[in-house]
Amino acid sequence: MTASETTPRSMTSAEELRKRALELQLVEMERDKKIKAREAKKHAEFLEDFFRKQISENERAIIKRLVMKAAADGKYEAMIFSFPSSLCTDSGRGINNNLPGWQNTLQGKAKEFYDLFQEVAKPQGYGLKAVIISFPGGIPGDVGFFLTWQPPVE
Repeated sequence: MTASETTPRSMTSAEELRKRALELQLVEMERDKKIKAREAKKHAEFLEDFFRKQISENERAIIKRLVMKAAADGKYEAMIFSFPSSLCTDSGRGINNNLPGWQNTLQGKAKEFYDLFQEVAKPQGYGLKAVIISFPGGIPGDVGFFLTWQPPVE
């Protein structure tokens, strides 16, 4: 009797299993590469929009809807805009530490949003809070702009 006759089923060789695992790893690496390329393209488009374009009428309408929805829910604030803190000239340090002049670190659409707030919303009694809303790896991540309409404290 030979060894193959005594084995009821043949097994896949270790070499074949290693080859299959390597093929799966290569497929996964290719998938990750495509995802990273898509994310890089999306980030580049965001930066282009952030630094080159102005606030659109559509964005203004979205802000209005966010505020109205928050008010209808009984809230006194709504996050109207967020962006990476790395787009501030100090990487969000002034905002994170609530330093005077933090608004001078804003660039692009963030600066435009702030200026729009000063021009339109502040005279109508609104407030604006800029807050670091994420801390990946313990460092400031995204900044959130919150439009507020808290009643005055007496």
